[in-house]
Amino acid sequence: MRHAHSMDFGAEIVEGGVRFALWAPSAETVTVVVDGAEHPLPESGGGWRRTALPGIKPGARYGFRIGGDLVVPDPASRFQPEDVSGLSEVIDARAFEWTDEGWTGRPFEEAVIYECHVGAATPEGTYAGLEKRLPDLKALGVTAIELLPIADFKGTRNWGYDGVLPYAPDGAYGRPDDLKRLIDTAHGLGLMVYLDVVYNHFGPAGNYLHAYAESFFTDRHQTPWGAGINFDGKDSGATVRQFFLQNTLYWLEEFRFDGLRFDAVHAILDDSPRHFLAELGETVRKLLPQRQIHLMLENEKNQARWLERDAGGRARMHDAQWADDLHHCWHVLLTGENAGYYESFADKPVERLARCLAEGFAYQGEPFKTLDNHPRGEPSGHLPPSAFVTFLQNHDQVGNRALGERLNHLADPDKLALARAGFLLAPQIPMLWMGEEWAASAPFLFFVDFAPDEELNKAVREGRRREFKSFAAFADDTSKIPDPTEEETFLRSKLDWSERDRSPHREVLADTTHLLALRRDVVVPLAKSGYRGARAHLPSPGVVDCTWSFEAGDLRFVANVGEGEQTVEPGTGRLVWTNAPDGTGHTLPAWTGLFLTESRS
Repeated sequence: MRHAHSMDFGAEIVEGGVRFALWAPSAETVTVVVDGAEHPLPESGGGWRRTALPGIKPGARYGFRIGGDLVVPDPASRFQPEDVSGLSEVIDARAFEWTDEGWTGRPFEEAVIYECHVGAATPEGTYAGLEKRLPDLKALGVTAIELLPIADFKGTRNWGYDGVLPYAPDGAYGRPDDLKRLIDTAHGLGLMVYLDVVYNHFGPAGNYLHAYAESFFTDRHQTPWGAGINFDGKDSGATVRQFFLQNTLYWLEEFRFDGLRFDAVHAILDDSPRHFLAELGETVRKLLPQRQIHLMLENEKNQARWLERDAGGRARMHDAQWADDLHHCWHVLLTGENAGYYESFADKPVERLARCLAEGFAYQGEPFKTLDNHPRGEPSGHLPPSAFVTFLQNHDQVGNRALGERLNHLADPDKLALARAGFLLAPQIPMLWMGEEWAASAPFLFFVDFAPDEELNKAVREGRRREFKSFAAFADDTSKIPDPTEEETFLRSKLDWSERDRSPHREVLADTTHLLALRRDVVVPLAKSGYRGARAHLPSPGVVDCTWSFEAGDLRFVANVGEGEQTVEPGTGRLVWTNAPDGTGHTLPAWTGLFLTESRS
């Protein structure tokens, strides 16, 4: 079985050769250079330039000469063998033989996501290296892996959010067929594969769009990374929006990804009558109805509007949002930290935790201190738990710390054990950060590689130190902050999988595996039966009592995150899990809890 996504952009293999296309409305002259030979690229209307050249084979190297001097890669390049400023390679998208015939995905309620950075997840730092670990992840109880962005970025190491060629899997991890093989193997094991994509900005090195397509960007919208992408002005509909819509379909069709996570959609600025996020979600639902595709958002605005369900409970546009609020509540309770955005959760952490468990968002229109008390969020209590991806850690929450500490470096292990059960057995979609399952010792640090551009490296290095100088721990000495441009910073972030066999990592791994087995056997069948609603209250200070109701029964979570002891009346519920010393959960000392189920049959 072979798969390819046909699109107007880039290089497409056609009968007898290759068709080259570039949208270059602000360029006076454009030619295409293929294996050293230059060919005219005639105008074809609307800013487009196209030509079909006979005899060109897969593997040919090509670029576009703009204005006589500058040769740029294809913005829709399928592969960059010599990094972001090199020539692009013609790829035969149909060459890979897939073996996953019949695979259509899995219900989202079954998802247990494992977020990972391809370069740091294994010693090899490649797609092939990660492929070797898939049986371990399946044995853990993971059902989906989520890759940090892989769009081609400058250099050999990067988190991925500095990508500039959204269609080209970065060559630091392998070739496109290596990525397809990873996904094909995952499907054979029953694992889904998701990809994190960035549609709100381009990285600071290797983006040449300004040289020939000025209207790809607009000064009407400003983002933290400069002029906004033109999602709503002249040329936006037929070109800019299509560039990203086709990118979504490209990953889903050509690489058979089971879903995408869209980075920082609050920075996708669009004032048109039909927001790009709506068009994106609705397009995927319309064109790929036979597959179980899952679309997830990162959205600081807590906009429940993108997560609405139809009468059958299916997502109209997007399946879920990353539940940052729930993370912040757990983090404050576990660590006591209250700086930055944690300040908005430190005043009522237990009350806000209860609301997140039952309703998704802690802030649903209330004033938010971090936003100068401007309202944040929309009502979310009507949404099912599967509309929220929950986590205790992720790449941001670990890597954006100056020293990249994981939660197991910051929190008491007994407290962390309760929180781990609290998010793995709750009915929202849980996500583990790579290595979290065994409390990995490696930090996850911020790293980049912009060499030989030492000015950009210097700017990143100094900016990182400036960012943390306001923190008391670094006010007098920022030299303790690892240099993000040094290779050693990246190497320190790599996982050591041999730790899993040693104490105390072995015990954490066993606990995580046990919890995910309980989730599979108890929680998932309830969640798939149909959601009725949830309620949560605080029976006493420091105690959360939340019940989720489903067609097949109820799931109840009681957690004592206070200081005293709490007595619990389980009623007729069946005990699923507890870490209480009495083994029954009738008496809950500080930082213990229980899960109960009650069947309707």
